[in-house]
Amino acid sequence: MDWDYENPFVQAITPQAGDIDGLDHTNNAVYVRWCEQIGWAHSEQLGLNLDDYRRLDRAMAIRRGEYEYLLPTVLGESLTLATWLTGGDGKIAMERRFQLIRESDGVTVLRGRWDLVCIDISSGKVRRMPPEFLDAYLPSVAQAGV
Repeated sequence: MDWDYENPFVQAITPQAGDIDGLDHTNNAVYVRWCEQIGWAHSEQLGLNLDDYRRLDRAMAIRRGEYEYLLPTVLGESLTLATWLTGGDGKIAMERRFQLIRESDGVTVLRGRWDLVCIDISSGKVRRMPPEFLDAYLPSVAQAGV
């Protein structure tokens, strides 16, 4: 597949009946949910899960989310969703990207981007990333254009 970045973390996706809207396409909100699901799966693969976030009283929260809906998808269509961490300042911020490809023709149907910020869960205030976040996330930051 023609990925925007090297070494994607991927999941196979197939729109189900409950994902389809009145126009017989996958509802835009479903793409957002899929991005959240793969983001968590990628974080867990890198060694940090929700229990770790709670234990550390830190979380990477979405400050800004952008989604570019390029083409519709339909019920039962085979798709592959990829995600990468594509930036991080080593202090409070990271960037995560998404790309959804239709398997039948290899066309990208969605791209997304999150600007993430580290917060203290108990107060909601911006805080520096703990060493556990830096150790898990920063080594996996992808390079563009591959």
